[in-house]
Amino acid sequence: MIQLLFVLVFAEAVVAFLLMVKIGPLRELVMNGLDQVKMRKGTVLTIAGTMSVILFSNWVSIVKIQNKGAKIGTMTPMDQVLWRTHLLEASLMGFSLYLGFLIDRMHHHLQKLINLRRNGGSSKKEVEKLEAEKLQLKENEDKTKEEMKQLQKQISSLTETINKIKLESKEKDKKIETAEAHVVSLQKQSADLLLEYDRLLEDNQNLQAQTKTRHF
Repeated sequence: MIQLLFVLVFAEAVVAFLLMVKIGPLRELVMNGLDQVKMRKGTVLTIAGTMSVILFSNWVSIVKIQNKGAKIGTMTPMDQVLWRTHLLEASLMGFSLYLGFLIDRMHHHLQKLINLRRNGGSSKKEVEKLEAEKLQLKENEDKTKEEMKQLQKQISSLTETINKIKLESKEKDKKIETAEAHVVSLQKQSADLLLEYDRLLEDNQNLQAQTKTRHF
């Protein structure tokens, strides 16, 4: 029994050491092994409970031997051997249970650490993706601003052209109005000249008639 407990304590110490110190892939192997062990939680609890009962029984035996020795004033050699044996077994069991609890807590916290690192890696990828999208949006924004500047230049150029056309149109309208006024004036002058021509023609006919009358 004592040899088995020594082997158990040594094995637990090795497992705890491998969990504390990363040596190649050994930590991952130990973590996977502990995952498999924890899947059989009922068996582990049964073993731990059995060891606790045996530990309690050893402590009871130690107390009984001490009380017996106190009554008679001394312990017999046989009682001394039994007391030391029970004490050694109790110490090894207690240390074994303590190492088991320590290994369980280390495994639990290492799993949390691994999950945090995985989540951190995933978050880092998401941040990099967001940074890339932000950079792309900034490039698109710069491109859009450049296009807007070009459009503003074109709009300014078109506005200047339109204003120039409007000015030219106004000047042409003024010329047309001036020309129409001149045409109206010419038409009026032409009408006056026609009236004068008719009057002169009538006077000429009257003079011709008077000349003929005098000749006869």
